[in-house]
Amino acid sequence: MRTVLDICSGGGGEALGLELAGFTAIGAVENDKAACATLRLNRPSLRVTEGDVRSTRGADFRGVDLLAGGVPCPPFSIAGKQQGAGDERDLFPEALRLISEARPVAVMLENVPGFAAKKFDAYRGALIERLSHQGYIVDWRILNASAFGVPQLRPRFLLVALRQPYAMAFHWPVELDAKATVGEAIGDLMAERGWPGAEAWRVRAQTIAPTLVGGSKKHGGPDLGPMRAKKQWEALGVDGWGLANEAPAAECPVDYTPRLTLRMAARLQGFPDDWMFAGGKTAAYRQIGNALPPPGASAVGAAIFRALHGRRTRRVVYTMPATPQFVQGSLLSLVSSGAQR
Repeated sequence: MRTVLDICSGGGGEALGLELAGFTAIGAVENDKAACATLRLNRPSLRVTEGDVRSTRGADFRGVDLLAGGVPCPPFSIAGKQQGAGDERDLFPEALRLISEARPVAVMLENVPGFAAKKFDAYRGALIERLSHQGYIVDWRILNASAFGVPQLRPRFLLVALRQPYAMAFHWPVELDAKATVGEAIGDLMAERGWPGAEAWRVRAQTIAPTLVGGSKKHGGPDLGPMRAKKQWEALGVDGWGLANEAPAAECPVDYTPRLTLRMAARLQGFPDDWMFAGGKTAAYRQIGNALPPPGASAVGAAIFRALHGRRTRRVVYTMPATPQFVQGSLLSLVSSGAQR
């Protein structure tokens, strides 16, 4: 059994993806009440710490195999004004502290693509240097969730660090050639209440979606982002000014422009249909929109998992099924080779 401590867990996208990759979560740390309720709802046996990660003691998790987390993005995002280390929400120093205390074999940290910008070269270099001094071999990449079966344009910064000899067996997952589409992913949900325009809508929506934006507690509600994103959603036949409680009904005209429901948004983010979200519409959508898509987390997690078992992954392929039965366990199809080192 390989274990993981997940920090800044949110609604559980990363934790679920790592579970599908083979890891067993021994703890999750999150300060949002609704997100903690979501984690407990879906994984009642999981040890969920509701509070600031600054109060978490890494020594309590000594011996964990993997420490993973999507530390807050606003310090490095354009929307967050890219204040970096000057932003009180920057938790990379706390992640480093927990790593030094827990001493995991592997580390996976995720953030916005902006963290790879030249502006943060010095900060990023210092982070890598600190990890190197702790005995890790560090690598990072910008990966897009659309490359792993998620029908959404969602690039993310992923940093992976492993101790030797495991680092020698790590290999980044291979991207899919074909991209899933919005119509394929949620066409059945659009049609579930008998809307006569559902099939025409599905045919129209044969492309990937723009990035879902969950917003923060300071700003952003249950809509699909800024004006540019709303226009992109409009081209897909979706009203981006809010979320619907239900799919369009049989009484809606063929040329009706529907809104996404929470379940549709969750599916576009790569969550299985049996993953429930606690809280009201805004709180639930915030968890969905801010999550690391489970297929993306699973792709990188599986590569780490195999490296910890001394097997170099030569090809890892992940798919989201195009069937209505989007069930847990069907996210991942692993094709790999390589002998025990």
